[in-house]
Amino acid sequence: MFETGDPQFPYASTLRPVIGKNMVIASQPLAAQAGLQMLEYGGNAVDAAVAAAAVIAVVEPTNNGVGGDAFATIWDGQSLQGLNGTGRAPRSASLEQMVQKYDGCMPERGWDSVTVPGSVSAWSALSERYGTLPFEQLMAPAIRYAADGFFVSPGVARKWMEQTNDLKDQPNFSAAFLPGGQAPSFGQRFVQTELADTLDRIARSKGRDFYTGITAERIAAFAAQCDANLTFSDLASHRAVWTELLSTRYRSATVFEMPPNGQGLIALYALAVLEHLELERYQPDSFQALHLQIEAIKLACAHVQGYLGDPEQMQVSHAQLMNPARIALAASMIDSKRAQDFQHSLPALAGTVYLAAGDASGMMVSLIQSNYMGFGSGVVVPGTGIALQNRGAGFLLDKASPARLGPGYRPFHTILPGFLQHDGHAQVAFGATGGAFQPQGHVQLVVRLMTFGQNPQAIVDAPRFKIASGLKVTLEPGFSHTCVEGLRSLGHHITEQDTSTWDFGGMQILQRRDGYYMGARDSRRDSHVAVS
Repeated sequence: MFETGDPQFPYASTLRPVIGKNMVIASQPLAAQAGLQMLEYGGNAVDAAVAAAAVIAVVEPTNNGVGGDAFATIWDGQSLQGLNGTGRAPRSASLEQMVQKYDGCMPERGWDSVTVPGSVSAWSALSERYGTLPFEQLMAPAIRYAADGFFVSPGVARKWMEQTNDLKDQPNFSAAFLPGGQAPSFGQRFVQTELADTLDRIARSKGRDFYTGITAERIAAFAAQCDANLTFSDLASHRAVWTELLSTRYRSATVFEMPPNGQGLIALYALAVLEHLELERYQPDSFQALHLQIEAIKLACAHVQGYLGDPEQMQVSHAQLMNPARIALAASMIDSKRAQDFQHSLPALAGTVYLAAGDASGMMVSLIQSNYMGFGSGVVVPGTGIALQNRGAGFLLDKASPARLGPGYRPFHTILPGFLQHDGHAQVAFGATGGAFQPQGHVQLVVRLMTFGQNPQAIVDAPRFKIASGLKVTLEPGFSHTCVEGLRSLGHHITEQDTSTWDFGGMQILQRRDGYYMGARDSRRDSHVAVS
């Protein structure tokens, strides 16, 4: 009897790292394969990443899309460069209006949660600066999967079903994403003709149509019809921004993260604190090693989170936050024998995809994009197939906060593409999805790699922890009874939770060494490594 429902996994799976001279890793096989196809056409890692990003926006709409945002980090063989492809609040956005309308909290769905989508601008900016293949060629696989359809993968089918009740009543959502009134099932072909047409216009205009063409006009017209704030001018004024990366030393490596409006500083702060501690004294899965990481991450959230937001509104610089004396003081606050409540705060969990690409020349791309909470706002623009993100839910309605809502402000972002250099050479592109889990995942990944010397696939397969408020910590299965009870003995409030949830993210690692790549994919998602 053939399995026809949600796939079951009765046996533990032990994966091996994948090796190759060209490599693309993504949470969807079709996206990874589209990227590798560009490399086989003679393109470079940026061409591969852009093609993969466009495809994954089609085949994993539950976590990202054409209406979302993106960040990217690029190693071109000589230097690292960051790209902020996140959009801003409409120019008519009013904090006072939202306070009156929503009693102090931004909405998570609907038009008032929508900000200008930036993913398309990121694709076109990457292609324009670094790409070697025509932009239309990069978009071709995504257009094909939208027009001809794709078979819905297991993880996507499950998340689609989980979001149906929350989104079915949002404008045009059911018409676009609930064929026959319900989410498509695992293995069902899903066709998006309107999105294919939109992607074709994007391809022929090198992305400009989304911001100043027919697509922009349709988005603005629907916003006006719904009495929403977003306008054609908001779209037309958007630009992706090239930026320098932030970094810290950890052991013999330099770890890089995007600057605010992302949360990369939380990961860097925690790693800088851990640099003062002697984690190497312990085994990687011991309660002592986990305790120090948990405490460092809690401190980072407590000391950094409240200062993050639109960089133009921040009153404290990243240099001040990462001041060595401040870091040393934070490290001295950690008690190796006792868990503490540092009064930290955390952003919400969210839906995100991460991908990485590397070519034979050594060019590497770390890219992450998201609609924020799954399909985002739930608002789908008629005639386009575009589900608009709800990144505006990341704004605070607090006049004193750097993450406050304001006209043209960028919202606080959970997504972050990681990068690591070892001895001055690009070594690792990495990322972990899952909102508040992302900086926590980055810390766990870097510690396992640089302190304990684990290979990329072992790191991805390893059980993970996730801090919550106060002394609460959630553990995946796989930690020993001794480890769990050891953490409890230190005062941590432990909950054990299986990997059927989305709480522990999806992780991919692309490591370059000795002229080849080693790739790791995550069995918690529909991940795939495409290699040649």
